[in-house]
Amino acid sequence: MKSKFNIGDEVLVIDDDLSGTVIFAKADQITITTTDDIDITFHENELILDQRFKVSRVIAKSEPAPKKPKRRIQSRKKAAFIPAVEVDLHIHNLTENQRGMDNYDMLNLQIDTARDKIEWAHRSNIPKLVFIHGVGEGVLKQELDYLFQRYDYLKYYDADYQKYGKGATEVYLFQNAKIKD
Repeated sequence: MKSKFNIGDEVLVIDDDLSGTVIFAKADQITITTTDDIDITFHENELILDQRFKVSRVIAKSEPAPKKPKRRIQSRKKAAFIPAVEVDLHIHNLTENQRGMDNYDMLNLQIDTARDKIEWAHRSNIPKLVFIHGVGEGVLKQELDYLFQRYDYLKYYDADYQKYGKGATEVYLFQNAKIKD
């Protein structure tokens, strides 16, 4: 009975971490020489042909170096971590004397101040403003909402409740946008 292995075949032992070369093959008894030069006899069912991919020659190709960008890109801080400029719109912070001013005049002063600060922040590349308007009856907040809607280069939302309560609005200004006339 002829064995399925021939002398010189590279084989692997199924249940062990051994490999070697067949030096004797008769019937179902196969003798191999391991990589450590030890001769061991196995039953042919305990061996399989070593069909691992063998590398005979390796050619190293030189790869072109990756191109470096012409200009170094600097990381910018995320807008969430940049402190906001606070603008307090309470009337006593905007004028020394409010005598002779009615509610309409006070509201106009507050809105004009908000408009000036938005345009100043945009020119100065300041990304965030917090307008402190207080709670009150909500008239100033409504007027600020109307003002903010007129600018394409900003978005606005309620400011941090833990820090300002309900009486503040945070404005984020996009710096690359054009000013709408």
